[in-house]
Amino acid sequence: MEQKDRKIYEIKNFDLDNKHLLLYETLFHNANGYLGVRSNFEEGYPDSFRTIRGEYINGFYDFAEMKQAENLYGLRNEKQIMLNVADTQGIRLTVGGELFSMFYGTVLESTRQLDMKNGVSVRRVVWRSPGQKEMEIRIIRMASFKMLPLFTIEYRIRPLNFSGPMELCSTHRGDVRNSFSSGDPRVASKAIRHLCVETTEFLPNGVSVITSKAIKSGLTVVSAVTNRLSKPAAKFQETQGGTAAQTFRFSLTQGEETVLTKYTILCDSAHFSDCRSRAETLMKQAVSVPLSHWYNAQRHYLKRFWETGDVRLMGNPPLQNAITFDLYQLIQSVGKDPHSNVAAKGLSGEGYEGHYFWDTEMYIEPYFLLTRPELAKSLISYRYATLDIARENAKTLGHKKGALFPWRTIMGKECSGYFPSGTAQYHIDGDIAYSVVNYYLVTKDFNFIVRCGAEILFETARLWLDVGNYHNGQFYINCVTGPDEYTCLVNNNYYTNAIAKHNLKWAVRCYRILKKRNKLAPLAQRLNLTEEEIESFQKAANHMYLPYDPELDINPQDDSFLNKKRWDVQNTPPENFPLLLHYHPLCLYRYQVCKQADTVLAHFVLEDEQKLSTMRHSYDYYEKITTHDSSLSTCIFCIMAARLGMTEKAYDYFGESAHIDLNDTYGNTRDGIHVANMGGMYMAIVYGFGGLRIKEDGLHLAPVLPKEWDGYEFNLRQEDTLMEVCVNRGFYRITLLRGTAKPLFLYGKKYLLKDQLKHPLEKWGTKS
Repeated sequence: MEQKDRKIYEIKNFDLDNKHLLLYETLFHNANGYLGVRSNFEEGYPDSFRTIRGEYINGFYDFAEMKQAENLYGLRNEKQIMLNVADTQGIRLTVGGELFSMFYGTVLESTRQLDMKNGVSVRRVVWRSPGQKEMEIRIIRMASFKMLPLFTIEYRIRPLNFSGPMELCSTHRGDVRNSFSSGDPRVASKAIRHLCVETTEFLPNGVSVITSKAIKSGLTVVSAVTNRLSKPAAKFQETQGGTAAQTFRFSLTQGEETVLTKYTILCDSAHFSDCRSRAETLMKQAVSVPLSHWYNAQRHYLKRFWETGDVRLMGNPPLQNAITFDLYQLIQSVGKDPHSNVAAKGLSGEGYEGHYFWDTEMYIEPYFLLTRPELAKSLISYRYATLDIARENAKTLGHKKGALFPWRTIMGKECSGYFPSGTAQYHIDGDIAYSVVNYYLVTKDFNFIVRCGAEILFETARLWLDVGNYHNGQFYINCVTGPDEYTCLVNNNYYTNAIAKHNLKWAVRCYRILKKRNKLAPLAQRLNLTEEEIESFQKAANHMYLPYDPELDINPQDDSFLNKKRWDVQNTPPENFPLLLHYHPLCLYRYQVCKQADTVLAHFVLEDEQKLSTMRHSYDYYEKITTHDSSLSTCIFCIMAARLGMTEKAYDYFGESAHIDLNDTYGNTRDGIHVANMGGMYMAIVYGFGGLRIKEDGLHLAPVLPKEWDGYEFNLRQEDTLMEVCVNRGFYRITLLRGTAKPLFLYGKKYLLKDQLKHPLEKWGTKS
């Protein structure tokens, strides 16, 4: 749907079938990186409807059993799972004895909005009861960016054709469970009780407080709720089991509006040492000022966010609206402290059980690095905080040295139950190292590298030396899985070897930089890091084997990939996608078929490893056998199509990528948004059409413009500098908005950005 204001996503007279309601619960959710609340109806649904009614805290988890068919050494039998922590959304409205429901009486008008300028969601309903009483109900919800544990509901009611008695009942439930689905491996398969309610009480000031404990992890969560009604009313409160309820009874005259404001504070022991005390303190702060104070703070936060993080597209309003929606989801999803990261579904649902993947480093972090680098720093800090657990993980897998970060996790321990397409993806180490290097290149934050980044680089480099070996004078890495999860446990996956080479090379480079600046000795002594070990890193990087087929002039995905029979992607029935839900893994592993970009991804992130013809031939080869069953795929094909001069093909891939959640392309947005794809959409514009590459000598740009667009604009942060990149028909302009002059490489030629650079567009991808 085309939106008049691109920062407002709106639907009118929305569908009330179960499929659409589940989708809207995700699309209109509220989150701030710490907490997330699905957009459930406050009044609830008919018993026959399925709902995923959830409130989540980023980094709060319990342990769940993960059964193995054979309990072999080192296989994981326990995982972490993000929990639904409380239900503080409930508000029931009774009008003259008739209970308001979207499924009872007549809905005369209905609108849902996600207001991305003000940081709220809005539901407006004009409702006629069976007794012909008409009401206007307007509900505004906010997850505060200023006070992260704060969630508010502003519930406005106005009788339109009558006067009479009303009742509002606000509920607060601690006895909640997670959602489940027995037929989809991407969500939990069982309904298991993870939270035990310990206390339910009302404080003297009318605040209800529920304290719950995760049964296995022992983590505690406290939810505190209080209500404020804008007019005098009779008040009643009660607790029963794990539920607290507060009821207001009053009368309204025709046309008179009253407002119930519901404040929720969620605090957990993973983030706060005394979460009960913290919840009470924050609630006092929250209600000590008008709600308008928090709305103003929300607006101010987002004003700053959009000033640096916006991407403006001219000539395609529906696509611009999708871009704006996707960028907003990124700031809603990203953890804003070292205790948390970015779950694959953000805080919008329970898909992938709230786990963090390599998605963060390779798809999400680039956006924040170039617009809000302090958040990129926080994401790396989370990895550093779990480094000791990564060292233990490496030992479990038989490695004497180094650290192996988990494939999927919340608190640092591996959560991958199916190790061939999970734990075996050793490239996670290279991905995290790659993010550390890029952070340093963009920010020049040397102190952070000394404190955290260097240790990550050294420990991941050590892992490669232990997992690999020399054969015929070259360094091989055997029995791993690359990004493509339809090809598992292979020797010399091109992407893995290339990212490992980058990791090793930069461990050496970092060592030399620290030594030159007299910052090496304490860390080297603590890690027992020697010159001989650094030389071994360099040797492995110099002799890294990167598969290459001279006849095809491509990089084979791995040693055996070209020996397999090709999967007939074109003639596979549409209903059989995604393949992972319709074919046994071993069937897929025996074919040349890719779930997502693998070698093509390597050519994007490490383009200097290969000549242009090899990248082009590889792109053509893998495009024919890639299903894009992963939402991480089309954005990478878009970027590389732009790099190779195929701008129109890049445009086609981009359109698919940008609308994945708004169009529910994969049919599973009900379980949460696809956050990494949203980061990939940003990269498709900035790295794809903008041609951005981050290199040691500075930022490189090579803009191209699809014929369907009139232009696009985005901002970039580099050290102390903020610059604006504007691409229009026939030319591009780069303006220094603030900060000091910086060198820039445009189509390979070096310039100094002191004020503004303006040049004609060139064709990219025609030179090696």
